[in-house]
Amino acid sequence: MAVKQRLQGLAMATVDSVMAKVPRKVPDVAALRDCKIVSHRGEHDNRTVMENTLTAFDIASAAGVWGLECDIRWTRDQVPVICHDATLERVFGDTARVAELSFDALRERAPAVPSLQEVLLRYGARQHLMLEIKALDTQRLSQQRDILRTLLADLRPAADFHVLALDPQLFTLVAFLPSHTLLPVAETNVAALSREALARGYAGLAGHYLLLNRRLQQRHRQAGQCIGTGFPRSRRALLREIGRGVDWVFSNDAVFLQQQLDDLCQRAVSIRGPIQ
Repeated sequence: MAVKQRLQGLAMATVDSVMAKVPRKVPDVAALRDCKIVSHRGEHDNRTVMENTLTAFDIASAAGVWGLECDIRWTRDQVPVICHDATLERVFGDTARVAELSFDALRERAPAVPSLQEVLLRYGARQHLMLEIKALDTQRLSQQRDILRTLLADLRPAADFHVLALDPQLFTLVAFLPSHTLLPVAETNVAALSREALARGYAGLAGHYLLLNRRLQQRHRQAGQCIGTGFPRSRRALLREIGRGVDWVFSNDAVFLQQQLDDLCQRAVSIRGPIQ
């Protein structure tokens, strides 16, 4: 998993370095203002600030980033926690598996791993939350579903949060939510997930910005669905996404992109005047 993520990171960095060299037209002020940046696992470097922690989310929130993306796993005693990997090894240097630890044991080993409840209490209805399901236990499906139903009860589906998954089968965990709250995330299976999203009335589709082309975007737009793309790192790559009307921009560099966006908005307003 760690090797795969490093290779993916290298590939994305290479692509974005190319995109950063391509001049882009600055969209109008309204399009800039409509851009919604989502901090992928919070603002982190996994050296001084670890991903999927309250510190990482706080930094993104303080910078004015619109949304926060985080990953949900379950402890042995059925507490939903925010952790991307099945183990703590990559981020915290501990080989323990999250699903085999009680919440108290997890808190002792990796105090920075927050529970979903802590994240909801801190950011719910204040930041848009993109909650990605990473795992479920089919033998405890009903229990896990009830826990999530209770935790999310005070938030408005689609307005305050969306639920993401690489595998749409994981959406069975949140069967109590309307379908337009659910957002499948494509890796290389873009065509298949696009068809499923359209057929099931999902929120839309998310994936790497090179894979989600204009034709696909148009199909989902005609169906009243949204498109989320990742992971631009440069100002010009961001301008590309804004210019083609992408709804959500997921990024590991969300604070930098938000600063670029704010600067673009200020420049556009000073040149063209305030939005009426």
